[in-house]
Amino acid sequence: MSALRNGLYPKLAAQGMRQNRRFFLPYLLALAGLTAAFYVMSALCFDPGVVTMRGFEYVQVMMSIGMFVAGILSTVLLLYINSFLMKQRKKELGLYNILGMGKGNIALIQCWESLYTAILGVGGGLALGVALHKLSTAALAALLQFSIPFHSSLSLPAMIQTAAFFGVLLALALALNLLRVRVSNPIELLHGGSVGEREPRTRWLLAAVGALCLGAGYFIAVTTKDPALAMAFYFLAVILVIIGTYCLFTAGSIALLKLLRNNKGFYYQTSHFIGVSGMLYRMKRNAAGLSNICILSTMVMVMISGTLALYLGQGEIIAARYPASLNMTIGFEPAQGHEVDLEGAKSLVDRFAREQGVPAASSNAGQYLQFGGSEIRGDGLPGYLTSTCDDNTANRTLFVLTAADYAGLSGRPAPTLAPGELAVCGEGPAPGPLTFTDVEGGSLDFTVKEVLPALSMFTVTSDMSEPVCLVTADEAARTALRGLVGREFTRYTALVLTELDCTSEEELALVDAWSDKTINDGAFFDGTGDWEYWRVDSRAEMAVDGYAMAGGFLFLGIVLGVVFLMATVLIIYYKQVSEGYEDQGRFEIMRKVGLSQREVKSSIRSQVLLVFCLPIAVAAVHILFDFNLVARMLTMFGVRNVMTAALCTGGTLLAFLAVYAVVYSLTARTYYKIVR
Repeated sequence: MSALRNGLYPKLAAQGMRQNRRFFLPYLLALAGLTAAFYVMSALCFDPGVVTMRGFEYVQVMMSIGMFVAGILSTVLLLYINSFLMKQRKKELGLYNILGMGKGNIALIQCWESLYTAILGVGGGLALGVALHKLSTAALAALLQFSIPFHSSLSLPAMIQTAAFFGVLLALALALNLLRVRVSNPIELLHGGSVGEREPRTRWLLAAVGALCLGAGYFIAVTTKDPALAMAFYFLAVILVIIGTYCLFTAGSIALLKLLRNNKGFYYQTSHFIGVSGMLYRMKRNAAGLSNICILSTMVMVMISGTLALYLGQGEIIAARYPASLNMTIGFEPAQGHEVDLEGAKSLVDRFAREQGVPAASSNAGQYLQFGGSEIRGDGLPGYLTSTCDDNTANRTLFVLTAADYAGLSGRPAPTLAPGELAVCGEGPAPGPLTFTDVEGGSLDFTVKEVLPALSMFTVTSDMSEPVCLVTADEAARTALRGLVGREFTRYTALVLTELDCTSEEELALVDAWSDKTINDGAFFDGTGDWEYWRVDSRAEMAVDGYAMAGGFLFLGIVLGVVFLMATVLIIYYKQVSEGYEDQGRFEIMRKVGLSQREVKSSIRSQVLLVFCLPIAVAAVHILFDFNLVARMLTMFGVRNVMTAALCTGGTLLAFLAVYAVVYSLTARTYYKIVR
């Protein structure tokens, strides 16, 4: 009781943290950084300014996902660091026990340490998060291309949520520490940090499994051509690569080090034999750390490069999907007596725009037949087509226009096509014979005459399929093709494209007024024909939604990228520091038997370089093989410019290598200071 009154336990806790500041300081900084990142994402979910913006739902979903991922990573990382700290401090705690301090007293010291950690780490992180909230809001607004009104940086719900999560996490870490002390005896504590390891056996079966998993993952990444399949197989490839990485680092690295040891010319060099032998005996423990560094590095680069490519490609996506300021889509069914008056629809849009003070610069209109969910391949389903032009592997959605419709939508002259001839807009079947066959044996023969400039609205689909746009000579040919497919699998759609001469704000106001008008005026569409449904999309409105989604993804990618990078740096740091203390005695013996300071430094450089180069080299290979899958998936979102994806991937890789080099330099210096 007197000890408690004198503040002995708080003093011992503070003294222990100061003496072990080389271990505690990075832990506190990591905790503060994770807390700040978690708070920022949580605060953005509750921010009244974000709630008022268009497309805020995307931002809230992204931030919720980010909090979930950051929460999982924080749990794993902080428990890993906590376990490391306990191992390093076992000798100190064992000494307390031998000197007469009971395990209850040691528990009190640990409780005070946890309290200090919470105050400095979580409290400091919350303060940092509050300070960064305004900056993060401004960054998010810039990415979203939207003005977000700034509110108070202090979000009480976000603060409670963040403090509660990390409080529970620290309580869990404390409980684990108390359990370790309770089940240990003083002798085990004294010698817990100096337990040696046997030379690991080479597990060739595990290495073979790793090679097979890695090869299978790479095979999927390289051979998958269809974007829909790329999306479906991506996570399978990721799982295979992760398993392969862990197996190869666990078993393959041991085999590699033994091969280096057996190479007499390489091994019997001062700078090599110390590093190789030291790593070999620690590889069972090092394998998990090296594979974690490799996988985390890969995740950082994939997240940032992928989200950056998606963001930079938004202009291309919006221009393709929404070629005009206003895009009116009208669905109808001729077999049921429906018909659209395209000129009447164009006049309606022009008239309404002028009433709102927004002149229409130009209008194009046409109609097309879409094979809903069809595939140009035979799979036994009624109404599906088999085409001799296709490789019979990829999903397709067909858009069929007449020559007149192509001219109406493009503003170009109508192609001259004879009966039985087709034209292709953009990508599709090459000129030559083309036969469509249904599953019941019916067929239609065509000849692809020419390839026309693509119509952007038919280069991107909203589902997981590749678009093919065909142009027929007349309506008779289109109707015949529909009869082959089956009416239940197709739909007619009219498209009115109107370019407005106004600002984005005026365009958004016009769309809002249009929606109000259609709700309150039953005669609004008189003179446009008889149809089933209509929809109006504004390019400005879709740009807001698109950048809200892509900007949210990029913001999330950057935040999580920083968090994952932090985890990578910490794993590297603690790994090098722990090995430095383990190697102190070994290098001291080497010096006593004649090893020079220059040879010590060369040996350290060789060992640290091997530790650093192996994970990042494997991560770079992962990125190169992953590129094909990522590029294919980006096409599903409309990013078809492979160069954009390539530049983002290359730039991210170079930037990460630069940061990695700085980390290497700093940790190598720290390791050298410890062992010298």
